[in-house]
Amino acid sequence: MVDSREYAFEGIRPEIHEDARVSREATLVGDVRVAADASVWPGVVLRGDVAPVEVGQESHVGDNAVLHAVTLGDRVMVGHGAVLNEASVADGALVGFNTTVNAEVNVGERCIVASGTVVPQGYDIPPESFVRGVPARATPLAETDIDAEAIFEDYSTGGYTDLAARHEDLF
Repeated sequence: MVDSREYAFEGIRPEIHEDARVSREATLVGDVRVAADASVWPGVVLRGDVAPVEVGQESHVGDNAVLHAVTLGDRVMVGHGAVLNEASVADGALVGFNTTVNAEVNVGERCIVASGTVVPQGYDIPPESFVRGVPARATPLAETDIDAEAIFEDYSTGGYTDLAARHEDLF
């Protein structure tokens, strides 16, 4: 059941797939689309006024994240408190807690953006990169000692879809 705070902007209302989970404590404004099996958690703001916000299938936006004019591909995980502004995040990428992704940023497929990272405006992150720091630096995942497959297995396999479904009163 969807009972979030939804607001039209210039006659355009948010569209939420019937199989998506959107917390009643989330705020959606204007041209916002949330796909099947996605989840939007408490305190999230999705603001589609200057451009759409799209949350792809099986993507999850964690508590208190703010997305303004952002496109998320499928199976994207956005951590708690992240701020994304006028950016795109490709399929299977993970954006950590309290990360800031500025305008005109493209995060490639299956990237891991570490918690607390600040990605400067206009940065183009290649697919399968590990991104960290203030300002952000990208390193190919293959050149790190990170067990990327284990991380993707933990966060991109539908576990959050299942968790959202178990929260009967939250959504």
